[in-house]
Amino acid sequence: MKNGFLILDFGSQVTMLIARRLRELGYYSEIKPYTESLESILKFNPAGIILSGGPNSVYDSNSPKRNVKELLEIAPVLGICYGMQLLAEQLGGQVEPAKNREYGLKEISWMESVNDSIPAKHNVWMSHGDVVTAVPKDSKIFCKTADHISGIKSEKYWAFQFHPEVAHTNYGKEILNAFCVFAGAKADWNPKTTKKYCEELILNTVGANDHVLCALSGGVDSSVVATLLTKTLGADRVHCVFLDNGLLRLNEFENVLSQYKNFGLNVIGLNAENEFLTALYGISDPEQKRKAIGRTFIEVFDSTIQNKLSAVKDKIKFLAQGTLYPDVIESVSSVGGSVTIKSHHNVGGLPAKMNLKLVEPVRHLFKDEVRSLGLELGLPPEMIGRHPFPGPGLAIRIIGAVTKDKLQILKKADDVYISNLRSHNLYNQIWQAFCVLLPVQTVGVMGDGRTYESVLALRAVTSSDGMTADWFDFDSKFLRHVSNEITNQVKGINRIVYDVTSKPPATIEWE
Repeated sequence: MKNGFLILDFGSQVTMLIARRLRELGYYSEIKPYTESLESILKFNPAGIILSGGPNSVYDSNSPKRNVKELLEIAPVLGICYGMQLLAEQLGGQVEPAKNREYGLKEISWMESVNDSIPAKHNVWMSHGDVVTAVPKDSKIFCKTADHISGIKSEKYWAFQFHPEVAHTNYGKEILNAFCVFAGAKADWNPKTTKKYCEELILNTVGANDHVLCALSGGVDSSVVATLLTKTLGADRVHCVFLDNGLLRLNEFENVLSQYKNFGLNVIGLNAENEFLTALYGISDPEQKRKAIGRTFIEVFDSTIQNKLSAVKDKIKFLAQGTLYPDVIESVSSVGGSVTIKSHHNVGGLPAKMNLKLVEPVRHLFKDEVRSLGLELGLPPEMIGRHPFPGPGLAIRIIGAVTKDKLQILKKADDVYISNLRSHNLYNQIWQAFCVLLPVQTVGVMGDGRTYESVLALRAVTSSDGMTADWFDFDSKFLRHVSNEITNQVKGINRIVYDVTSKPPATIEWE
């Protein structure tokens, strides 16, 4: 039986979106480095192989290469951007630098109809400086722009110079689905098969008598992981620890801990605020904050095993985390070609002294898949629908050094903001919303007196996957109302600004 699609990554920043779109269409997919062994690819037994884009030129001697002829013997191949150029170059075509580079939206014309749902002409998203100038033997032009060849095809492969995986490409998902049909794949990836996949991953990772320590953050991902582990292994083998690290939102620790107990989780609540604030003392650099938080998490969990779970500590062999696929791809490039945007506090392994292995059941899932899995597991919609909350918590929403006073200001302001989103029925229209406390103080006036207090930035974005995002266009009356409430209720803030930057060029979080 064929096993979905294998995506070979040549360094594109949007490789993750290929997998994301395929899974939306119901096709399982995995991303591997372009150097993945032939033995591993044969073992995967893909219905199709996809060659991603990348920053290199195929004619450069140091560009990443892969023998595409051997791949074509395994399964149908789709080449995207660099992947198209690699196919063309190795199969006897010609690739050259473009006289007119193509970036952004371009109109393509199809030389051959894909299917009835895709018009003969439409806009696609381009991002390339090289072009195919001659097609390989036994291949033909599939589509083109006014200036260049934009797609080629044969009986064994399709290839596109544009990016069907990005939202900017009109009919991108339809084009990808058409290739999946061409490859003869079966669309059977859904919440039930996702649940089975994750359960099998757990059972194949955790030994029959092993116990698991599960780190809870209060967010969707770790909550789903804890519930999945508990339902798969049993509550007696899954020991959940929910830390009050001082970096959670207002009253979040008490409220979420109560929910966890109602779910039937075997959970311990610990106050570790002092340990985390001590570890963060004087640190302003966001990367150093993440590392300090990650290090402290490990230290606290190690202490928890020794002191709170001493009766079963010899049985605890694994630490569970809610790491997601985007966490992994943003932290480490699979080929060394794409740039690391930011590290994640829960990616990178454990110190040897803990003598624990990692189990990350949703490491290969996207956020929407985790939400669907949570609903399949029976978690309440109000928890599953919560906005993403970063593992480092409010530490990366305070620009500069973190202090207890700054945390209290940010918690109160965030509570006003989020409460208003809910009361105005805006919360569920937004992918993620939060406040950022800036290291800037400005002069203000309150009650005829001079103030010199902090600036607070509001952030709200819409997105389907977190890989790209656009700022939410609030009604000015709402912003005026929230600004007045925060400046009136939260001492220490006298100025509010709203972030109107998309991703890219910015990231969603400020740090």
